[in-house]
Amino acid sequence: METKFLTLENYSAYRASFALSNYVWKIIIQWKFFEKDTVGKQFARAVDSISANIAEGFGRFSKKDKIRFYYYSLGSVHECIDWNNKCYERSIISHEEYIHIKDTLDTLPGEINQLIKYTNLKLKY
Repeated sequence: METKFLTLENYSAYRASFALSNYVWKIIIQWKFFEKDTVGKQFARAVDSISANIAEGFGRFSKKDKIRFYYYSLGSVHECIDWNNKCYERSIISHEEYIHIKDTLDTLPGEINQLIKYTNLKLKY
């Protein structure tokens, strides 16, 4: 009987946030210097930290450590919602880009909360 282990790529929240970070990166890299230097750097860091914190939580041993990093990831989602709104209001991103980013950001809290719930149920310590 083959034992199947859970991998980071099994987490839909990780896959979606990783893809979103690359999508946002490709947009920001084309901006003018001022937009990149002010909003772009912070947006890129925030969106990168969503998947990075999920990955770090996945690599932690204890339930408490894992969940702490998943909550950090959730905070980064909310930060990105703010950056996405600012970029749209300031006409830095198109309506289509805004909607794509918003749709992904809207689904991530539910997926991250499912990850937290799963971790709480499956791990003893």
